Amino acid sequence: MNARHWLGLGVVALALAALLAVFRPGVPERASKGFTSSTQCRDCHREVYQEWESSWHAQAWNDPDVRALSDDFANTDCIDCHAPRPVFETGVDQRVLPRAARRQEGVDCLACHALSGADEGRTAGTLERADAACRPKQVADLSGHAFCATCHNQHQTVTEWLVSRYSAQGIGCIDCHMPFRDGDPNRGRDHRMHGGHSIELVRSAVVLRAWRERGRVEIEVENVGVGHSFPTDERSRAADVFWRPLGADAGPWRFLHRFRSPYRDELGVTDSLLPPHATFTIALEDPAASGALEVALFYKLTPYWKDPAHPDPEGEARLVHRFVVEP
Repeated sequence: MNARHWLGLGVVALALAALLAVFRPGVPERASKGFTSSTQCRDCHREVYQEWESSWHAQAWNDPDVRALSDDFANTDCIDCHAPRPVFETGVDQRVLPRAARRQEGVDCLACHALSGADEGRTAGTLERADAACRPKQVADLSGHAFCATCHNQHQTVTEWLVSRYSAQGIGCIDCHMPFRDGDPNRGRDHRMHGGHSIELVRSAVVLRAWRERGRVEIEVENVGVGHSFPTDERSRAADVFWRPLGADAGPWRFLHRFRSPYRDELGVTDSLLPPHATFTIALEDPAASGALEVALFYKLTPYWKDPAHPDPEGEARLVHRFVVEP
């Protein structure tokens, strides 16, 4: 058989192979050992990826408030949780370790979902899917409070939850911070990670009340919708109660009380967080409070005022609740 015949047979063989490739059932490509970026998740999990991309988990490294308060991460303790290696690499009951690469991705998909050891190259999920590219493995730990605690118990948030009614009722972290999309379990959980940056969630956490009694104004702030202290986690956050007269004597806001847990190096600052299900009462006894007045609760993502002697809550904080007290 001459070379021309061999060439002809080769062409026929290639044509047959091409036809088989077109008509045979698809075979999923096996995930490579270890993922290198959250962008690899985007094509298959577009909705989840877009939610994560808009979340503060994704912005954990670039958040200007974090940058300022950590001195551009000169405080290296902050790097662990703002650019962590996968939780499953160190273990659910261990503090995460910082990664050296892709820090711009913050708390990324791999931090929560990448598995290690014998399961390296697979991801933690709620379903077993051997036919998917990332070969998810059903891992119950993924939805447990201990999983969140690896980062979010640095300031005792999960410890606070453990002694709350929410814990006893089986209401966990993800029930509030990763609710089902549109309330439908079949649609999976929202990956926008609703938290302290969501003023709607903050407003649902507490109730503000005020009334006159025996010549003074009684003010209450009650923690009604949080399974942990208010505010919690990042010690940079604070909630402040202010008041001012209404009408011609309005003037600037007058400070009454701050809810906050201080940093370790803040001497002389007491922990004033509002525990879960607790109520804090303030008695306002001021001659200027005899007429109509308003009381307001403001929420602040950074603890320091530009001018501590004359704080500007409307310009530097976000209004949570406002209450008017008549004469």
